[in-house]
Amino acid sequence: MAALPAAPIDLPTQTDRPRPTIIQGGMGVAVSGWRLARQVARAGHLGVVSGTAMDAVISRVLQDGDPGGHYRRALAAFPSQDMAQRVLDKYFVEGGRASGTPYKPIPKLTLETARAGQELGVVGNFAEVWLAKEELAEHSSEGAVGINCLEKIQMANPTAILGAMLAGVDYVLMGAGIPREIPQLLRSLASGEPGSISADVAGGSLRRHVTVDPADLLGEDLPTLTKPDFLAIISVDQLANYLHRDPEIRPDGFVVERPPAGGHSAPPRGKMQLDDAGEPVYGDRDEANLAKMTQIGLPFWMAGAYSTPDKVAEALAAGAVGVQVGTLFALSHESGLADGPRGQLIGRLRTGELAVRNDPRASPTGFPFKVATLEGTASQVEVYEARPRLCDLSYLRQPYEREDGEVGYRCASEPVHMYLKKGGEEADTVGRKCLCNGLMANIGLGQERKDGYAEDTLVTLGQDLAGATALIERHPDGWSALEALDYLQEQVAAGLRLRHTA
Repeated sequence: MAALPAAPIDLPTQTDRPRPTIIQGGMGVAVSGWRLARQVARAGHLGVVSGTAMDAVISRVLQDGDPGGHYRRALAAFPSQDMAQRVLDKYFVEGGRASGTPYKPIPKLTLETARAGQELGVVGNFAEVWLAKEELAEHSSEGAVGINCLEKIQMANPTAILGAMLAGVDYVLMGAGIPREIPQLLRSLASGEPGSISADVAGGSLRRHVTVDPADLLGEDLPTLTKPDFLAIISVDQLANYLHRDPEIRPDGFVVERPPAGGHSAPPRGKMQLDDAGEPVYGDRDEANLAKMTQIGLPFWMAGAYSTPDKVAEALAAGAVGVQVGTLFALSHESGLADGPRGQLIGRLRTGELAVRNDPRASPTGFPFKVATLEGTASQVEVYEARPRLCDLSYLRQPYEREDGEVGYRCASEPVHMYLKKGGEEADTVGRKCLCNGLMANIGLGQERKDGYAEDTLVTLGQDLAGATALIERHPDGWSALEALDYLQEQVAAGLRLRHTA
């Protein structure tokens, strides 16, 4: 039996804090890991961890021996030591698995994920937030930690958010859809009651839900929970206005994300058109009216091409509280990117050759997805075509209603014949990449298979490289998160002056 290191159970709790000027973007999978979020939070801003696939991340880190003992230290602080021990017994390998040994599979997400899968999701997200918040009060009274989840990954979100709340997360951020049910989910969980969200089921005639029950999972070990603030990531002011009108679905603020932002982005409004490079064409309808955002009255932050001091000042002058930035932090020393892909990115940035494509086909969700063009990665056609299609992590599977009324699961990136057998259309499979496995490979946790095949990386960044280009000139060997923060804040005072004189 793997032993837990001795540590007191000392759960951080939320306190009232001033709104941060800088939000470090929540980049998955674990690119915005606890080390990065901790540095940003300790500097007095909002450090954000990814809430995507943390069940897979913690299981694989434990199988690699948990170098440094960080996750085991976090698990020693988990409220239910029985649950923490079950996770350790299942996945921890003293000294790490042998090279070439495949990682163990984990329970797949469904509308009713198996209890072992729920526990792993809760524990994984707890550990990530707990480590980011560790000793935070000793470093800053203003910094905070948030968790970023994708509305598209509905089957994972209730357990991920519960795990984060058990660790005292200060903010929950969510985009890639319309997160109208998250405020009620947070209220329910903070009351210790079951929390549910609706699930999108293709062809479904009945309303389905994904539920997590804190009392059932933790029993007498359930502590009092504090409701975190919720920031809805939106792209246009019309959606912000819709969410604001009804107090039941009203968030505490917004992140207004423009099309150049990394990862998934909202499709263009109306019929999608592609330019000569095969990328979606965005227009004025895809931009939020900032005057109307200000009139709504809730705090908002700008994201997507706000990576330079003058753009930060511009956002502040327009009424924003601050900005959310991803790419500068994804490339920083503290990000979760493995040395290999980060080195390629920094090298191409230094020579001016780094390019990011907004691929309308890469993601099985149907949302455009930013892909950095790098040799030897799934961004290259020959690498993509050489990969055998399979779907074993399955975070982006779509529930669908079968002819017998039961729910099945399919992914447009799985083997084509399997997708068609499940009622999918062949056209939906063209160009689809396996984001789940590619993003795990980005952080050095890619699956190795018994036949010797190892998963290829698939790196996402924002398309705005202005800030990164400026920083590489100052720091040719790369930069730290603190250096990125210092750079971004160079014109904050000027932006605030412009706001007050407008």
